[in-house]
Amino acid sequence: MAKIKLLACIAVLVIQLALAFGNEETPSDVSVESVPYTSPSLPREGVYLAEHFDDLSSFGKKWIKSNSKKPDVDEELAQYDGKWSIDELERFPLKGDRGLVLASESRHAAISSKLDKPFKFDSGKTLVIQYEVAFQKPHTCGGAYLKLLTEGPHVKDLTQFNDKTPYSIMFGPDKCGPTSKVHFIIRHKNPRNNTITEKHCLKLKTEESVFTDHQPHLFTLVVKPDNSYSFFLDQELQYEGDLLSEDDFNPPINPPKEIVDKNDVKPEDWDERSKIPDENAVKPDDWDESEPESIPDESSSMPNDWLEEEPTHIPDTAAVKPTDWDNDMDGEWEPPLINNPKCEDRSGCGPWSRPLMKNPKYKGKWKQPLIDNPNYRGKWTPRLIHNPDYFYDKNPLKSSPIGAIGFELWSISDKIYFDNIIIADDESHAEKWSELTWLLKKKNLSHESESVFGAVIRYTNENPWLWAVYVVVIAVTVVLIVITCCTSSKEKSSVNESSKKTDEPVPDVEPEVSDEEQEVDTKEDEEVDSKSADDDEENVDVEADQTNEDQVPSSPRKRKTRKD
Repeated sequence: MAKIKLLACIAVLVIQLALAFGNEETPSDVSVESVPYTSPSLPREGVYLAEHFDDLSSFGKKWIKSNSKKPDVDEELAQYDGKWSIDELERFPLKGDRGLVLASESRHAAISSKLDKPFKFDSGKTLVIQYEVAFQKPHTCGGAYLKLLTEGPHVKDLTQFNDKTPYSIMFGPDKCGPTSKVHFIIRHKNPRNNTITEKHCLKLKTEESVFTDHQPHLFTLVVKPDNSYSFFLDQELQYEGDLLSEDDFNPPINPPKEIVDKNDVKPEDWDERSKIPDENAVKPDDWDESEPESIPDESSSMPNDWLEEEPTHIPDTAAVKPTDWDNDMDGEWEPPLINNPKCEDRSGCGPWSRPLMKNPKYKGKWKQPLIDNPNYRGKWTPRLIHNPDYFYDKNPLKSSPIGAIGFELWSISDKIYFDNIIIADDESHAEKWSELTWLLKKKNLSHESESVFGAVIRYTNENPWLWAVYVVVIAVTVVLIVITCCTSSKEKSSVNESSKKTDEPVPDVEPEVSDEEQEVDTKEDEEVDSKSADDDEENVDVEADQTNEDQVPSSPRKRKTRKD
């Protein structure tokens, strides 16, 4: 026990010395750490909108709720009457941090806000769209996508924002039943006739956990002037592609140069057969088509336990005719058949027949073998002609400047949380914005949910010099344990060697006693000796006789010196 205390004291001393050397203080509670948060801000240059939803006083002025009606829908469902609120996250919120929450379910809801200044694609700048989404309840069906509304007259009155309001880009997650996706839709204007067509990206996907883990996830879309685009989820690259790729969008941004001629007709003499029967082939004389494919196996015999006289099924004697049975309508009633119980432990019952085997003489019906078709011309396809609607738009978003953003949603689930929206022309602005917002939430979530051991590891990683402390403490502890074990082994070895039996009697050695303990023992011995003096005199002769009779030598004890 003394050695264990010594080890503990040394370990504590080493930690204190290390802390003093590192000029740091150990945290009073590493298991829970509150992540400080202040509402973020960015320079206005290069930022077209940066919304954190923390300022309740400006929310009603900047964000406009729609009171429009959905066209071509029943009156009961047409009204945009969904509820929006500004609330904290339900799980592990940052103090002072708020977000926009869709607070109603199975309702059309729309809300929008103008950009600080329109974003124009003809300026040669990168478009960065980034925002947070948290599905705080189990999500079954509904979207959480953001629309970037096209600059125009409709942006002046956002109270009429609905699903028909023109937008340039729609981006964000959507799920209904087992199907989930990330929308990236471009409303592209045909440069030849100004018609509008929605171009759907086919490449963006997301994991199911986004809709089930109730955590805020960061969605980022980057569209560059060279028409390349990148999709990030939680700052990890998921896909990058090209707006002009024929495989990325359906339909493609640019139509094909050539199209199929619908008026083209396959020629009557066009032969698509690659193989044809050999007309010169003749059936061999020994080809017998009458032989069956299978014949009875003559080598087989009926098993000894086969019951030929017993039927495989017998009437169920326990069955009772239904009370509503009508012989005139249903016919004469008969009990249902059941398996014959006598056949359960047998190879079979009823008439036995030989099993069938493959007929070695079987050849089947003779057919002419196939040979290459000399007139084969391949599979016919209609010819291609020039596409009269062909165009090549090098900048498909040039004619779609962005003037506002908005959420126009319908969802079975409520409590969908949106936060920290940023529209910028530089990726560094979005990265800085996420450092001040989403990364703090992620850090706070990990702190709140981590174990004590995890908190210690995190604190150590934040203060790497502590690893040296741990190494020193472990090394000192191991050395002391080794020394203790070796010392104990040597002491045990010396005691064992000294306690071996010999022919000579070995005196018992008592442990050393301090002066105070010796005085106490002396007083107790004097009292005992005084009380038993008479008894000792009476038993001297008896003890002497007994000692003479006992032939085994006793080990003399070393008595303490009495102080008379």
